[in-house]
Amino acid sequence: MIKYISSESVFEGHPDKVCDQISDAILDEILKEDIDARVAVETAIKGNKVFIFGEVTTTAKVNYKLIAGRVLLDIGYPEEFDILVHLSEQSPDIAIGVNERYNKEQGAGDQGMMYGYATDETEERIPLPLAAAHAIARKFKEIRNNKYFYLFGPDGKCQVTCSYVNDKPRAIETIVVSAQTRKYANQTEVNRVILDEILIPLFGDIEDINILINPTGEFIIGGPEADAGLTGRKIIVDTYGGFSHHGGGAFSGKDTSKVDRSAAYYARYAAKSFVDAGLAKRCEIGVAYSIGVAQPVSLYIDTFGTGVASDEDLLYLLKLHFDFTPANIRKELKLDKVKFRKLSHFGHVGRMDLNVKWEDTKSKADKLRETYGKTKRTPQVL
Repeated sequence: MIKYISSESVFEGHPDKVCDQISDAILDEILKEDIDARVAVETAIKGNKVFIFGEVTTTAKVNYKLIAGRVLLDIGYPEEFDILVHLSEQSPDIAIGVNERYNKEQGAGDQGMMYGYATDETEERIPLPLAAAHAIARKFKEIRNNKYFYLFGPDGKCQVTCSYVNDKPRAIETIVVSAQTRKYANQTEVNRVILDEILIPLFGDIEDINILINPTGEFIIGGPEADAGLTGRKIIVDTYGGFSHHGGGAFSGKDTSKVDRSAAYYARYAAKSFVDAGLAKRCEIGVAYSIGVAQPVSLYIDTFGTGVASDEDLLYLLKLHFDFTPANIRKELKLDKVKFRKLSHFGHVGRMDLNVKWEDTKSKADKLRETYGKTKRTPQVL
């Protein structure tokens, strides 16, 4: 049976991604001065108006308007923006359950469900349509910044459809690229650049792929002038392109006491470790928390029938080798060293271009493989 599955990525100038980057840039600046800050910053943008709001408890002194302006300029929006800031401190009702000084162990910053996923169909251990879409988005940024600033604006998105047979990718079938262009851009040149300098270098022979470039015929008005943006509105782009469950919580603008972010990274770390260990071809890890409680209220593993043992047996290995408490996640993934703005576009997972611990699974994969080898010889241990 053939299935056709699509995933998308958005360019860094997409209004929602602009907001993600502003929120994470603010988070980075706060954590630079106060690593224990509590941060939940949201950003909204439309036209020349930017609204920064949320909760921040910190000793850091940062200029929120200046940070937002620098991000906008860096992306390619040199216009003057009217930036409004409205922030309050974290609720003490939340803090009492989260902060270690109130608790013997740091509790989860919220209730909710988080998921991690991995598949062996790409080197990045993410689904092929998503990996391809992110590759297009990264390549677009590269050629626009280095060569074609006169031709393209910063906004845009792309979508890749792949055919699957028996849950294995067969071929890329369709690629859609919607790229903002300058007012007097020649569409023939736009098509040539996208084909010759993005798609062919990435995918080689594209004769059998259905290519759609700016299918409406014109994409000149873009960014916040064309569409409103909001932090956390591209959570599927940020994760697994629709191939996995998603608990609904966004990442950007949140410090790592928020398990929406940290536990999702850790679940990815666990899922990828099982795939890299050769114990499954596909793996999803699901975890849920109660606010203020360190230990998860639920934890499961699903290998979709691709595991070398039953999911029940693999759950034993998961619990043996992974500690899902917020304090351990922060320590084991070295989250205090992460620069979050770099993650706020082109996905938070599969980032082989960034030195993030949840993608560095060799040590865990080796341990899983070793333990499985021992328990396989003595199955009563499981």
